[in-house]
Amino acid sequence: MMSINNKLLEIEQQGQGEAMIMLHGLGGTANAWYAQATLMARSFHVIRPDMEGSGRSPAKGKISIATLVKDISKLMDKLNIKSAHFIGHSMGTIICQHLAASRPARVKSLALLGPLAEPPQPARGALKDRASAARNNGMIPIADTLVQVALSADSRIHQPAVAAFVREIIMRQDAEGYARNCEALAAANSTNLSKIKCPTLLMTGDEDGVAPPANVQKLSRAIKRSKVTILNGCGHWTPIEKPSEVNAALMNFYFG
Repeated sequence: MMSINNKLLEIEQQGQGEAMIMLHGLGGTANAWYAQATLMARSFHVIRPDMEGSGRSPAKGKISIATLVKDISKLMDKLNIKSAHFIGHSMGTIICQHLAASRPARVKSLALLGPLAEPPQPARGALKDRASAARNNGMIPIADTLVQVALSADSRIHQPAVAAFVREIIMRQDAEGYARNCEALAAANSTNLSKIKCPTLLMTGDEDGVAPPANVQKLSRAIKRSKVTILNGCGHWTPIEKPSEVNAALMNFYFG
């Protein structure tokens, strides 16, 4: 555990080289990046936090995109990291975008998986409802629903270990911490995307309902130095559903 902004965050570190910070999405943890971290640690100093209210990091206060951005900035200060490569998934991509726009000197590049600038209006209400459901009924019903709607058909049918891992990672979340993160995502707004100047990779699945390819192509038009990769047979849990394909795209992005 590391004390960051008067809260305790679990941080995993491995490898040496330029810093690379991996930010999980809603319902995720540092473990969501296991396949990517194992590969990238051969070339980078990989840092994977459990963000506040997720995994092993307890929720201390109200959570927002702004508080999560401040936590990552303070984490960099604590580790004496001036700038880093960032990889984000889902809600983590919003944190990455805000960091790159507001603190451009700290962000060398962005690789954003299942990316979105902000939730569409219908999703905001659904996220608030999910926060209430977590508090009232716990995490197992939410985990079961998300396995059905957030994974591709191929992942559900032919990759039972993937479905089991996603269910496990969600059902083990602290219900209150998860609820506060749902509320943070429901309130999230886009940053000024024109301020993002670093090289950016946007990656999504062809069956990703949170970050459908058409939306990601639109996001790419707003981020000048970005390119898009679409993964076939992939839902929203990109780094877990298609680890080999994600790793190949990342290697091409960083090393050509």
